[in-house]
Amino acid sequence: MTNVPLCPESARLPVGLPDSFFDRDAQVLAQALLGKVIRHRVGDLWLSARIIETEAYYCAEKGSHASLGYTEKRKALFLDGGHIYMYYARGGDSLNFSAQGPGNAVLIKSAYPWVDEVSGPASLAQMLLNNPDAQGRPRPTQKLCAGQTLLCKALGLKVPMWDAKRFDHELLLVEDPGPPPAQIIQTTRLGIPLGRDEHLMYRFVDAAYAQWCTRNPLRRGQVEGRDYFLL
Repeated sequence: MTNVPLCPESARLPVGLPDSFFDRDAQVLAQALLGKVIRHRVGDLWLSARIIETEAYYCAEKGSHASLGYTEKRKALFLDGGHIYMYYARGGDSLNFSAQGPGNAVLIKSAYPWVDEVSGPASLAQMLLNNPDAQGRPRPTQKLCAGQTLLCKALGLKVPMWDAKRFDHELLLVEDPGPPPAQIIQTTRLGIPLGRDEHLMYRFVDAAYAQWCTRNPLRRGQVEGRDYFLL
């Protein structure tokens, strides 16, 4: 694998979305984030992944952390759109962005490794080293970011470093490489306990990457118009 160093002389610098991009309704933001690329600079490398699955959360519904009330740990959820909210899930780190309105946010559920002139083969190699499987072997590239904690591990994102922070465009940003997904799948969120608004269809998936998200909404047995909708 060729080692391609990142420096201003050999590659363009990424351009992050402004904070105003995130100041919109959580469901609208969840859809708008599909196809965008998260970039985290580690040393001379920009580790990058394309967002393929998101979940919207509102303060008023029971599935959200914000519905449990304000705490210092959850303060990012109550800040302006574009703040980073990170927490631990099943022993790993999870990444969320605050949306418009106190307590509303979007969870970045899964992504797909992204390689371009900014994030070359060396960046992908580092992501593979960051996130080996249980036996210490490299994961298949397609599965490297196929879940919220796998994504953070591959990108090297940690709760203590980024929780309740704004984006720092020299270290962490979301970029729009265009074009947007051709089709979006809307379905129910994952891991919501019974009785906590588990029926709400607040999960959005880039249809072209459905087989690589946390759980494929187009798997056998799922029925369009009942289990999911195509947008």
